Amino acid sequence: MSADSQVWAGPGPDATYNSYIEKGEFRLQRSKATGKYVFPPRVMAPGSLDNDFTWEKASGNGTVYSAVIVRQRPEAGGDFSIVLVDLDEGVRLMSRVVGMEPSKVKIGQRVKAKIGEIDGKKVVLFEAA
Repeated sequence: MSADSQVWAGPGPDATYNSYIEKGEFRLQRSKATGKYVFPPRVMAPGSLDNDFTWEKASGNGTVYSAVIVRQRPEAGGDFSIVLVDLDEGVRLMSRVVGMEPSKVKIGQRVKAKIGEIDGKKVVLFEAA
């Protein structure tokens, strides 16, 4: 069966991912065929037509790959850091590091994921490990 002729039923992978986050669970897709984790959530694994995934709890452990500081006025919430984190599961995602001064976030630093809120929406955030 070609990918064009498959019928996709139920919520898409983004909706599934977000529903886990809303429940306070950080889960990643894992390909049953290759055993590799996939992020961002997808309908098919990169480089193949494999669409058989499990949703597994992520360790949340990772390393800061890149970091920038977003500058804003204190009355607008103050400065914050945006990071790319390489998770131990082998995927990279963008988020924020919280609980420390943005200038203290360093490339190569170990971090741990937690579920937090930004503008009333639950998201994956990181803090120093």
